[in-house]
Amino acid sequence: MADYFTNFSVVLPLTKKQQEYAVELANQADRHRCDDEPLPKTFPEELRDETEGWTFETDAGSDGLWLHSQYGGQESVCAFIQHLLQKYEFAPAVAFEWSHDCSKPRTDAYGGGAAFITSTEIETMTTSEWLSKMAH
Repeated sequence: MADYFTNFSVVLPLTKKQQEYAVELANQADRHRCDDEPLPKTFPEELRDETEGWTFETDAGSDGLWLHSQYGGQESVCAFIQHLLQKYEFAPAVAFEWSHDCSKPRTDAYGGGAAFITSTEIETMTTSEWLSKMAH
C-alpha cells in the first residue's frame, strides 16, 4: 500500500500577540474537527466552513507563525492566511507552494501547486492545471 502526502511550509511574520490569536483559532478548529467540540460564537464566520480541511499545523516561533503540513489542507490554510492578512495587514501578500508525493511510484502521485494570497483574493494553480493548459 502506498502512502500519499501533500507538504507545505510557510512562515507568517506575525507579532507574539498576533501569533497567540492565530494559534487559539487553530486550536479551536482542531478541537472542533477532532473532538466534535462546537466552534465558539467568536470564531470567524469566513473560516467556519474550512475546519474540515484544517489538517495543517500552526506553531508560534521567534521568526513568526509557522504553518506546515504533510497531509494537505492548503485550501483551508489559504483562507486562514487571508483572514490574518485582513485582520493584521502584516504584508501585502503571502505566497507558498505545496508538493504531492508518495511512498511508492504511482503515476497519479506527484505534482504540486502554488498559492498567492492577498486580503481580497486567493489565486492558486496546480501543476496538473498548468500541464492541461499547455496541452491545449
